[in-house]
Amino acid sequence: MGILVLINITACLALIDIALKSTIEGYMTQKEERTACGGKLILRKVYNKGMCMNLLEDHQEVVKYGSAFAAVLLTIYQLITLLRRKACILKKWGLSLMTAGAWSNTFDRWIRGYVIDYAAVKCRHEKLSKITFNLGDVLIGIGSVFVVIAAVIAQLRGKKK
Repeated sequence: MGILVLINITACLALIDIALKSTIEGYMTQKEERTACGGKLILRKVYNKGMCMNLLEDHQEVVKYGSAFAAVLLTIYQLITLLRRKACILKKWGLSLMTAGAWSNTFDRWIRGYVIDYAAVKCRHEKLSKITFNLGDVLIGIGSVFVVIAAVIAQLRGKKK
């Protein structure tokens, strides 16, 4: 898969999440809830001033600059990996997904001063149903899994030689 294709996918995914956040910001009140997908998906607007699960919410400047620094480093690593012809496609996809999520959340921190989380999954455990996330968070999570799987595959291939 071409370098430009994955770069464009990265940019599009980041922009989709930013657009979703803007839509939620404009059409829902804070902590309002709506259900979708037969009640399994919960839409709610939550402001996250920290990192994952509001970690470091009292240190917003640290989170803001840390997020930008991490997004820049991730982008550099993604570009280096995309330029390597022999790099695993799963790793390339994983880094592309992670980069999209990182930039989407970084955009929120710099422009809005907080990240808008808007989705939750209804399940039996009430505490789990209260966890609210956004597409960027999902992209970072899935991308991380892809990168770990790619690393395991590379390790297994190395042992066979």
